[in-house]
Amino acid sequence: QVQLVESGGDSVQAGGSLRLSCTASGFTYSTSLLAWFRQAPGKEREGVASVNKFGSRYADSVKGRFTISKDNAKNTLYLQMDSLKPEDTAMYYCAARPNGDWRYASLTRAEYDVWGQGTQVTVSS
Repeated sequence: QVQLVESGGDSVQAGGSLRLSCTASGFTYSTSLLAWFRQAPGKEREGVASVNKFGSRYADSVKGRFTISKDNAKNTLYLQMDSLKPEDTAMYYCAARPNGDWRYASLTRAEYDVWGQGTQVTVSS
């Protein structure tokens, strides 16, 4: 069964840090295109960061504050979030495209086939 499970969401003060994790099962993580998306109430889901075999890519709104990484041995994707702002408040989702690590590190929702259920991040001022 192909599955992604996120964890690590919490409520924090502005300026704080969180690390989200996403554990995969049912497909080969090491050769997958992987990404984090987020969706705030009343807004569309937006790409935050993605990683392929060549490197990573970030949305302008999080560049310099968020870091995407993965541990292939643990089949786990991470999102380290530093200097959090109230506007980072959203449900965060991880996404994957199995066997797609050669593809462009897209931040477009349509590029991804597998989605997790989400983990809530709330940043208060």
